[in-house]
Amino acid sequence: MGRMAWAAGLALMLGMPAQAQDSPQSDPGPIAIHGNMETFEIAPVLLAADEFYPGAAGVKMGGIPNLVGEPIVPGFGEEGVADVATHAETQALRYSVRHPNLRIILNVTEGLYRIVARRSAGIESVADLRGKRVATIAQTSSGYFLHRMLAKEGLSFDDIVAVPLTPLSAMTEALRAGEVDAVVIWEPESENSAQVLGGDLVEFHGAGIYRELFNLNTTAANLADPGKRAKIVRFVRAVIDATAQIDADPTKAKRLVTEAGGFSAQDVEDSWEHHRFNAASPGDLLDVLVVEEKWLAGRDNRPVRGREQLATLIDTSVYAEAMALEIGQ
Repeated sequence: MGRMAWAAGLALMLGMPAQAQDSPQSDPGPIAIHGNMETFEIAPVLLAADEFYPGAAGVKMGGIPNLVGEPIVPGFGEEGVADVATHAETQALRYSVRHPNLRIILNVTEGLYRIVARRSAGIESVADLRGKRVATIAQTSSGYFLHRMLAKEGLSFDDIVAVPLTPLSAMTEALRAGEVDAVVIWEPESENSAQVLGGDLVEFHGAGIYRELFNLNTTAANLADPGKRAKIVRFVRAVIDATAQIDADPTKAKRLVTEAGGFSAQDVEDSWEHHRFNAASPGDLLDVLVVEEKWLAGRDNRPVRGREQLATLIDTSVYAEAMALEIGQ
């Protein structure tokens, strides 16, 4: 007997009205979601909001700032207060310094980053980036990826010329014009840069070194509110179900990403393989945060938080409750 059927039977035995029991498709109420819709990592969230969450669920451009009341990042956010928001683990660490009530509740997607470089610039290995001009944004997950790749070769940001460029499309144009020698950023700009180089392309992948953890986040206050918590659990279940659908047939998810981000369908096809859609609670998340915290603290010139303090940022209970729900519930 399913959990909901069991609950309904118990209600009858206790003389409780059947309509008081939650049904698998009952409306938990509207949920406010913010995320970066100019990334492919958000695909399961878009599909969950469109098809699997049983209430009203609109996704707006934004992220953690919408959760914690910080100013939105110009060009990357819309005004509004979020119940849940997506962002890479890098930003969860950065914002949680001022907002320790931030909680990571689900890994939605892993971004499989790469360094895209010009072979004719004398680059045959990561070590050859020494002294080269690299387009990236240091305070993001792509910047941290570059740091990890450089560190493996005994290098640091001090050994390269980091060139921050926005909009991100300016990175590809700078590579095309020979103004930078390499690009390190998320998709699809990484793929666009690779295509510009054609036969002059050399790539370096980060398997076993770093993968971006694009997570769903909320706050401890939201989780302490019974009504909000119920909505959040149901939305996490929706993301889990959406991810299963993407594994079976990604067609609709690709279309939603294309429409939301204003991409071409070919951009999506070319870059899809550089993502792993998980809807999981990674066992190594705390280990990742501990290592990454040291780098971010050094860049921000602040004390390093310890493992116990960082552990409070992770809440696995929502994932456990969502997994206990039946499919479609």
